[in-house]
Amino acid sequence: MSVLTPAEITYLHSQQLGRLATTGANRQPHVVPMAFRYNPDEDTIDIGGYRFSGTKKARDIGENHRVAFVVDDIASTDPWRVRMIEIRGEAEVVASGGGSIRPGFEETFVRIRPRRIVSFGIEGDNSPLAARSVT
Repeated sequence: MSVLTPAEITYLHSQQLGRLATTGANRQPHVVPMAFRYNPDEDTIDIGGYRFSGTKKARDIGENHRVAFVVDDIASTDPWRVRMIEIRGEAEVVASGGGSIRPGFEETFVRIRPRRIVSFGIEGDNSPLAARSVT
């Protein structure tokens, strides 16, 4: 059974880009958009890129494994319908498999194991903010 709800998984499958937040040795935050996929076999968020192993993100995760990842959008309805999910967790740099996230991506990628999930608007219209910790 997944730590994510079926609606959260469906939402993640409908999106292509999220924002990965890390901090390095200097404890300064760093946030950039990244491509991702939900990995049902591991119940993780896998994040990659074209030259990922040489990035600040990879170095930051080597210094501090705690990360946050946000995926959000605004439905083009009137009134707006905002949806978002924030996944906080422990990240690890994985040496192979990144090419399965997107064609052409480097094999090195990041895998996030969720520890806290916050979502809004995912479970349907007017769904309230929902937050839960994962053990």
